[in-house]
Amino acid sequence: MKVEMIFLLGGAIGLLLVLVFSHYRARVKLTQSIRQKWGKVPESASYIQSDSEESLKAAWLNAQIYQTFDAKVDDLTWEDLDLWGVFQQLNLTYSSVGSEALYQQLRNYNFGQAEQYEELIQFFTANPALREQVQSLFADLGKQDQNHSKDYLAQGSKKQLGNVGRYYLLGSLPLVGIGLTFIFPPLGLILTLLSIFINVLFYYTQKFRLEIELDSMRYLVQTIVSADKLSRLETPLQQQIAKQVQAFKGIEHWAFSFRIKANSEAEIIFELFNLIFMLPFISYNYVLKKISVYNSEAVKLWELLGQLEVALAILNFRTYMPLTCQPTFTTKNEVLAQESYHPLVTAAVPNPIAWKKATLITGSNASGKSTYVKSIAINCILAQTINTTTARQFLLASGHVCSAMAVEDDLVEGDSYFVAEIKAIKRLLTQVEVGDTCYCFIDEILKGTNTIERIAASAAVVKWLTKPNCLALIATHDIELTTILKNDCDNLHFEEQVSVEKGITFDYRVKEGPATTRNAIKLLQVFDYPAELVTRATAEANYFEQHKNWKTL
Repeated sequence: MKVEMIFLLGGAIGLLLVLVFSHYRARVKLTQSIRQKWGKVPESASYIQSDSEESLKAAWLNAQIYQTFDAKVDDLTWEDLDLWGVFQQLNLTYSSVGSEALYQQLRNYNFGQAEQYEELIQFFTANPALREQVQSLFADLGKQDQNHSKDYLAQGSKKQLGNVGRYYLLGSLPLVGIGLTFIFPPLGLILTLLSIFINVLFYYTQKFRLEIELDSMRYLVQTIVSADKLSRLETPLQQQIAKQVQAFKGIEHWAFSFRIKANSEAEIIFELFNLIFMLPFISYNYVLKKISVYNSEAVKLWELLGQLEVALAILNFRTYMPLTCQPTFTTKNEVLAQESYHPLVTAAVPNPIAWKKATLITGSNASGKSTYVKSIAINCILAQTINTTTARQFLLASGHVCSAMAVEDDLVEGDSYFVAEIKAIKRLLTQVEVGDTCYCFIDEILKGTNTIERIAASAAVVKWLTKPNCLALIATHDIELTTILKNDCDNLHFEEQVSVEKGITFDYRVKEGPATTRNAIKLLQVFDYPAELVTRATAEANYFEQHKNWKTL
């Protein structure tokens, strides 16, 4: 008997050591992964499943129910500037809480609050070991696409399950059966087995119907558990997190019924325990009631957790980007910068910015006009959302950022290209009328209509955008606008060099004044169009320049 007991005891100790060693090895691997990813573009080494843009946008929209901001980056501006690509460059987050907070930060901001993350950034810069601990805890929480946490924070009480009494009844039957087994063994055994059989069937029926709710609750509960662990780390937000977590004491006792899925043997045991006693359904309403009663604390807790990961993402961005700076804010309606560049362009050519009034940018296709305009727009957003710009120096006033650049036909609304274009520009006019400082960016203004009306309407739009609270930056091929608006606008241009030997080349450097060169006809010659055709095109262009009208061919 003693031998068997020693053998069993030894086996138990051996199993425990294996589990401890396995856990230790997993922690070491996680720490190594976090260390290797630091200071690199997030996409280069994905450790955890990413959140889809659809999920992040849904969370952002839900958060607007209980949060307000001074400015919003609307969908057209977001798409025009490929801010999803910018988000991915920034998104070194390990949890959905963090990625949702970062997405929201890029789409909403308050004037004068760009520096809100600097204390955390400085702290994590000085404490890399603690940074890794924080990232490890967020990695334990992980990411869950469509986790609906913000939906629960916005309208938790509306999500409660009905007829909760039946779950208590079914969950208690196995306990009653086990108790009866000690008094009336046959009856107790029958009741125990029968109740387990009924509960298994009912559990899987209900779980299939309520799978989204239960998965969402799992992430909600595990987020609170992670917050409790984070409250024990000495970060600048420790006391605030601990204060908010206090309201949810008791929820951690239900965490085992909402474990993060790991596909392990232990997971099977916990799942069996859950289905026998109906634990997820019973704890669901308990947790939801807590969230509803302490809604403001829950909202604040999610905000604090998000701040930690957003600060870390910003710090990582500053670490690996070739050149960044913190912007300087002014009350003057101007944007000044040195060596500003587009964060998504590889080996981007930096350019200065001296934007003090409405400005027209002319030049040929592919010369750099659009990239320059987008780089300024993106940096105006990054400056006000994450207090970081891709430039050596960057100065601006707080304000809204709106664009009308990558306009397309709207098949759903039945809009032609031109109708879609004038709707896009109307957004800018409406925002300017609010009265706040507004930065407006337009690429190829009103190109969807005929030459005469395009130039006339474009001149009128740009003239309207010269209001005191607005700075407009317009890229155009219509060189006529530089003459019509010479008293209202500054002029910049990009130019190219065309030769038969080298074809067309660009230096992507912005220059003062309107464009003075054209390359379309020269390109016909470069690509070996018939000489007669090129000669005729050149002659017609020269005739128009001299007489300001076209002759009949």
